[in-house]
Amino acid sequence: MRVVLKLGTSVLTAGTDRLHGPRLVDLMRSMAAVRSGGHEVVLVSSGAVNAGWEVLGFPPRDRTLAEKQLLAAVGQGQLMHRYATIADLYGVNVAQVLLTADDFRDRTRYLNARTTLDACLTRGVLPIINENDAVATGQLKVGDNDTLSAFVANLVEADLLVILTDAPGLFTADPRSHPEATLIPVVERVTPEVWALAGGVGSHRGTGGMHTKIQAAEIATRAGTPVVIAPGDQPDALSRIVGGETLGTRFLANGNRLEARKRWILAEIASGRITLDAGAAQAVSERGGSLLPAGIRAVEGEFERGHTIRLLSPDGQEIARGLSRYKSSDLTRIMGKHSRDIEAALGFTYGPEAVHRDDLVRL
Repeated sequence: MRVVLKLGTSVLTAGTDRLHGPRLVDLMRSMAAVRSGGHEVVLVSSGAVNAGWEVLGFPPRDRTLAEKQLLAAVGQGQLMHRYATIADLYGVNVAQVLLTADDFRDRTRYLNARTTLDACLTRGVLPIINENDAVATGQLKVGDNDTLSAFVANLVEADLLVILTDAPGLFTADPRSHPEATLIPVVERVTPEVWALAGGVGSHRGTGGMHTKIQAAEIATRAGTPVVIAPGDQPDALSRIVGGETLGTRFLANGNRLEARKRWILAEIASGRITLDAGAAQAVSERGGSLLPAGIRAVEGEFERGHTIRLLSPDGQEIARGLSRYKSSDLTRIMGKHSRDIEAALGFTYGPEAVHRDDLVRL
């Protein structure tokens, strides 16, 4: 089994303002045990910004971009040093892999990242992944490590994504304000009702909350990878989950595993979105057909040819993602037109389809 493990800052600090040594040891011991059982582990770790904050003496946090990049630059080495030192106790070699959104957006970089991670796992090295916060800005950012972990799960074709957090799992209501709330052990599909349970953001130490974890679960399960959101303060949580114990909330995978190209399309950061008319939406979602310009009602965002875009039904529901054969400004000029009129409108043509069915992932 290939497992992606995501550790949040609140788990690594055990609710304090410092990286918690005993917690780090327990987590690494659990990862080593899972690896000894014949499984592969990829770690997506938060905590760099908090580690930098600790090293610099806990200056006031204003969370500006410049401050966050400074703290990440200082803390990333500190975090890796802690991991490497503890991993050495269990005979585990580690490798640092820093990613940005472009590593998922660009096909060549995507394949290079996958090759690097596959090489680590083949050699028995534990890859430790974080977003490159020291340089990533704007469109270069994935945004949070929950989402990053889902993209990584798609990248390495993981059999399981485990997100350890400071919450026991997903509840029927916010247990902080509703003591009667109960834990939901299994979620078959991420629905609007599930999204309504997301609540607000996490602690001041991290950037996520249950909302980003549900988003990660939706991304991963769509590509065929089940997800478990579980408490990180439980001893040997990873070993127990991999061993089949019911812990936290499990999100079931939807459908079959997608082939590699479509996993990439689903993992890639969407650059824009287009709204379809009813006929085109039906052709795409029900028959798996290509999208023709005649079926486009609106184009939003700026994107280039070959970028991933979201395809929306007339009521705004995302029904598919795919690679656009035309850039956004060109699609705006040809939307609603018959395919035979593309060359007359643009002076050139890349084919009759706005998005070809071979480049589509239906949701």
